[in-house]
Amino acid sequence: MKIEVSLTPALYPFRTLTSGHVTVAIDVLRATSAVCAAFQAGCDTVVPLDTLEGISRYRSHGYLIAAERGGKKVDGAEYGNSPTEYLSNDMHGVKLAYSTTNGTISILRGADADITLVGAFANLSALCEYLKHENKDTVLLCSGWQNDFCIEDTLVAGAIIERLQGVGEAHGDAANMAQALWQMAKDSPYDYCQCCTHVHRLESFGAHADIEFAFKQDTCPVVPILRNGELTLDR
Repeated sequence: MKIEVSLTPALYPFRTLTSGHVTVAIDVLRATSAVCAAFQAGCDTVVPLDTLEGISRYRSHGYLIAAERGGKKVDGAEYGNSPTEYLSNDMHGVKLAYSTTNGTISILRGADADITLVGAFANLSALCEYLKHENKDTVLLCSGWQNDFCIEDTLVAGAIIERLQGVGEAHGDAANMAQALWQMAKDSPYDYCQCCTHVHRLESFGAHADIEFAFKQDTCPVVPILRNGELTLDR
């Protein structure tokens, strides 16, 4: 298994692994952590959307609206992208129409893969077991921030590569860098990322609980998978 890292969605079209592969979308602060949390809380379906245009139409089909821009919940939406908010609610049977600044763009960008998954620290072990079972070349697609590199998503990629040692190998310098960053940060990724610009941005919104949650491993042992434009659990 070759494991490639795309540091931003803008770089994803230039990956070298282009067929017969799995893509894992990563936006640890906060979209993919929130998706994992929603499913852990019982959510039935999440429809990722890259724009807000037309999102309200999903209400007539029984969906609740979950939308965020710039880290803040969009006016009129029932939910934003706070993983701790999802976990504090009973989401059983809930269907979400979901759009965020970065994360849902990455999920949809990776939809051309044979299998498209959602990854975060929250589902690290479950995700890696799934990847080991599939044993396919894998692209780890980091969301970054508005097509710019970010440290925290790259750390998740590095942690995945470490977990897959023995069945997979890093492919390319971005994957090698992700591994190296993870080795420096793995003892306390939360502390390591206190310098990160998105951590500062979310702190200014009072999202401290979400930040702490996002760096905890295996809080949501689920594997969301994209099928026909909808995220569901691989059952």
